Amino acid sequence: MKSKFKTIEVSNAEFESDNLRFITIKTPNLKGRGDICLYVPSAKLEANTPLVILLHGVYGSAWIWSQKAGVHRTAERMISTNEIKPTVIAMPSDGLWGDGSAYLPHNNFNFEKWIAEDVITAVKEVVETITDSSKVFIGGLSMGGYGALRLGAKYSNTFSGFSGHSSITDIPQMGLFVEEELKNYKQKNSAEASVFETIKNNKENISPFRFDCGRNDELIEHNRKLHQQLVKENISHIYEEFEGKHEWSYWENHVEDSLRFFNKL
Repeated sequence: MKSKFKTIEVSNAEFESDNLRFITIKTPNLKGRGDICLYVPSAKLEANTPLVILLHGVYGSAWIWSQKAGVHRTAERMISTNEIKPTVIAMPSDGLWGDGSAYLPHNNFNFEKWIAEDVITAVKEVVETITDSSKVFIGGLSMGGYGALRLGAKYSNTFSGFSGHSSITDIPQMGLFVEEELKNYKQKNSAEASVFETIKNNKENISPFRFDCGRNDELIEHNRKLHQQLVKENISHIYEEFEGKHEWSYWENHVEDSLRFFNKL
């Protein structure tokens, strides 16, 4: 099969370990190369295997969900105990712009389409049981939660469900984490940068979604506000609060909630 990408490099099976595979593709959306870390379960995969895309936060890259939270081991355990069905997890880089691209189109790059289009296409080329009929879900933490909630709502025909952990909910909150000026992230239509406005503008076709936040997280009030806005707008969703801060131990634990949620769908 001819690749849809100018170049695609895939790790050799003989050197892969811990059910992790690595892909690098060249795409016009990044004007260069992008990396994807892929968890492929050891269980037998059937046709139309579900795909979960997990987005990282600021400072991170394609390796971070596996090497900071061990999500591949969490998924392997949940699959082996029949808590979730066999699922492939794609963990792409955000495009590696500045401290974080926010998964938005800006500065002549399209970090949004890199995730919503390129990553899915690449995984289909590499894992034969991921097909056009596979359900695709998206989740993430912090900036990745922002990306997951926003892209999940905007691309409802692509994503069958979405979930955010400790999510940024609008671009001004990026200022808590990045040194780049916020004007870099500016969208022609400011509503495009707001999670609430994006969900509201797509509420007629929206897929099921959830989000959660730690009670001691610096983003807790922003998540509470988003929940209240959605309730006022009568938009169905699940919102949960747990003990915890903006840290990896929280995400390592609560990514299980996303995987269970996607499994139900």
